Amino acid sequence: MTPTLPPQYDPATTEAKWQKFWEENQVFKADPNHPGEPYCMVIPPPNVTGSLHIGHTLGDTIMDILVRYHRMKGRNTLWVPGTDHASIAVQTILEKQLKEEGKTRYDLGREQFLERAWAWKAKSKGTIVGQLRRLGVSVDWSRERFTMDEGLSQAVSQAFVHLYEQGLIYRGNYLVNWCPESQSAVSDLEVENKEVKGNLWHFRYPLSDNSGYLEVATTRPETMLGDTAVAVNPNDDRYKHLIGKTLTLPIMGREIPIIADELVDPEFGTGCVKVTPAHDPNDFEMGQRHQLPFINIMNKDGSLNENAGPFQGQPRFTARKNVVKRLEEDGVLVKIEDYNHSVPYSDRGKVPVEPLLSTQWFVKIRPLADKALDSLDSQNSPEFLPQRWTKVYRDWLVKIKDWCISRQLWWGHQIPAWYVVSETGGEITDSTPFVVGRNEAEAREKAVLQFGENVKLEQDPDVLDTWFSSGLWPFSVLGWPEQTTDFTTYYPTATLVTGFDIIFFWVARMTMMAGHFTDQMPFKDVYIHGLVLDENGKKMSKSANNGIDPLLLMDKYGTDALRYALVREVAGAGQDIRLEYNRKKQESATVEASRNFTNKLWNAARFVMMNLDGQTPQQLGQPAADALELCDRWILSRYHQMVRQTGNSIENYGIGEAAKALYEFFWGDFCDWYIELVKSRLQGENTASRRVAQQTLAVVLEGILKLLHPFMPHITEEVWHTLTQAGENQTLALQIYPEVDATLLNLELESDFYLLMETIRTVRNLRAEADIKPAVKVSAILQSESERERHILILGQSYIQDLAKVEGLTIAETIDSDSLQAQEGEGGSIAGVVGTVQIVIPLAGVVDVAALRSKLEKNLAKIEAEAKSLAGRLSNAAFVDNAKPEVVQGARDALAEAEKQVEILQSRLNNL
Repeated sequence: MTPTLPPQYDPATTEAKWQKFWEENQVFKADPNHPGEPYCMVIPPPNVTGSLHIGHTLGDTIMDILVRYHRMKGRNTLWVPGTDHASIAVQTILEKQLKEEGKTRYDLGREQFLERAWAWKAKSKGTIVGQLRRLGVSVDWSRERFTMDEGLSQAVSQAFVHLYEQGLIYRGNYLVNWCPESQSAVSDLEVENKEVKGNLWHFRYPLSDNSGYLEVATTRPETMLGDTAVAVNPNDDRYKHLIGKTLTLPIMGREIPIIADELVDPEFGTGCVKVTPAHDPNDFEMGQRHQLPFINIMNKDGSLNENAGPFQGQPRFTARKNVVKRLEEDGVLVKIEDYNHSVPYSDRGKVPVEPLLSTQWFVKIRPLADKALDSLDSQNSPEFLPQRWTKVYRDWLVKIKDWCISRQLWWGHQIPAWYVVSETGGEITDSTPFVVGRNEAEAREKAVLQFGENVKLEQDPDVLDTWFSSGLWPFSVLGWPEQTTDFTTYYPTATLVTGFDIIFFWVARMTMMAGHFTDQMPFKDVYIHGLVLDENGKKMSKSANNGIDPLLLMDKYGTDALRYALVREVAGAGQDIRLEYNRKKQESATVEASRNFTNKLWNAARFVMMNLDGQTPQQLGQPAADALELCDRWILSRYHQMVRQTGNSIENYGIGEAAKALYEFFWGDFCDWYIELVKSRLQGENTASRRVAQQTLAVVLEGILKLLHPFMPHITEEVWHTLTQAGENQTLALQIYPEVDATLLNLELESDFYLLMETIRTVRNLRAEADIKPAVKVSAILQSESERERHILILGQSYIQDLAKVEGLTIAETIDSDSLQAQEGEGGSIAGVVGTVQIVIPLAGVVDVAALRSKLEKNLAKIEAEAKSLAGRLSNAAFVDNAKPEVVQGARDALAEAEKQVEILQSRLNNL
């Protein structure tokens, strides 16, 4: 029975079939004892709240291509999947649900709230994990991790305790970015600066001796209630005589000093700066330098506290209006200016953050950053691709500040610190002593030694920043802090594939943590992929509502088509790609082109199998070198060039280049040329020639399937199984990647064959120009003074005659004019050139030249009239200025097309 494929490719059925097969048979389960060189990757863990977006799809596809390629190269591969607990995102969702029920988390209590969170996580996690499975990623699902699973939680506790014992974690009263909406501290990286149209308020602070006043300005007038000084530059002659004197703070009535500080820019405003140490980062530093009081005027919900006097209890923006009103009533408001400035917003709470004095946990980051810097500068480790991101990464490591790692949330890794509340009346205060331990038992043991048997402990209610656990991800997922077989085999990992937007959030955190805890960088290379832009070349975002749902594209075109479309668009590592998309029809021309490619692969494979007499490539065997015909030797040389080129491209992260080259080789060289060239041999009576054609077709097709497999795993697996009739326990995913056979490489032959292809293409084009019907055979004269070119043409004579429908073919050094005139008769001829080969097709008896000329002239006149009309419209200023931009652009495009058609028709007339 002849193995065959169904007439049409059904992506949905095929993809589901092989995803199930790979997982049920644990095809991608890693074995530390595998003999190959280890190649490990960890998936950037998507938020457990999330769903697959187009950026994930590109990144995960690139990773899958790399892993599948290295697996087929015989390396011992492990790709670890997993998800991140996403503290703030999950807590925000749950608190929103509770709010709809008229409750808060405090009504439930911590235990019940966490039970609800775990239940929600179990339900939500299936979405993103199911979508990853749908993408066909070749991860080891048996090693799937979650940042709050037991092993990873132990790693987090170990890391915290270790850093604390080394003096690298401390608890301090510092200024943090506070989000009043989520009522939690947020890191610098979780803050988005937005340009806003605001105001700059100017007001006067009178000198305490009534000898005058100083004018200050601010964008946050409510903070003046917490001012404890006014600063001037020590070299500013205008104010030197006032340094050391005091001012009376309006509304509050307290005396505050005039201080000198180099931080003040004498050129900005009046050169006088109000100082609020508890509510501004620069003022905080000045407050420390000058030992000023730190007066906090704000509650954690953003309302003003008892230190705000008459404005106590007012929300911050209400208080702002009322403070300005009071200053105006008191006669100290000078003016209000419109002022565009940058305001920091909480990325999670979506409200302006407040610099707030708060007791938090911090990592002393400089020693960790210095180690990562040393690795970068001395070993270029990790290596960034594209290289331009190295400077971005390095600059951030140089400028980094201590990392606030505590968050006022319940969902997450609870900080492994226990307060000895028996020492402070059962309450946690800023002065309550604490112990740090990997668990409560260890903490109690430490506390008893210090405070006695009757000690009462309470764990810190805060949780760690999500990025703390994510920073441990590349080694904690492999079993660290234990020296597991996975850790000793697969660490450090080979490549991290991620987006540029989390170089700071995540990449640098991993390198700092890994350098400290494992004494080496966690990955050799960092591949930073670009953005997937929308059809207008714009970045996709929720606010712009221009996202493109990858699942919709998978449903419409198939997963393999989407994967191939995305990577084929990548022109160089890290480049952004543009995805054509029609929103009304929810169609993508980019993905449709790749869907057409999958159909081409299916149909070509089906044709080949129908012509192998039911035999597999293994049964047919390799063709004998001395039996190969010209086109066989050409396609085998081209194929082995592709094996070399594809391997080199993938090894050097040229994923897009590899995809494009494979596309062109398969569709062009294999389908358009080789299959067409051997059709006559497959149908002929020369059994030896037929068998060599079958062997070559089978060998090259199986090789193509292997080369394409990392890019399009589902369709290639299906076709390969049918072609090879492989057993149920076999899979293309574990086959050995093709190797280059140098004896079959022949660049000179490829160059020669290109001349034949161009000759055939030119004859076909000339036939089309002369309106010669496809079934009609013609005579052709190929003239070249080059002996080498004539030799090539003679070798490929049968191919020219077969594919260009040429009956009488003359190959000569010169054209005999008498002979040519005799062939032309009354009909004339049409001519073209390839390199130095002149191609002449006599038209006598083949086409009515006069009728053809008349037809071409008529078409030319019509299109010239259209072009003239379009040019007239576009020269009309009223049309260009008043018509819709898309209408004007449409007219320009139509004119360009018309001018191109005029050029083509004139060329065809000249050829006649």
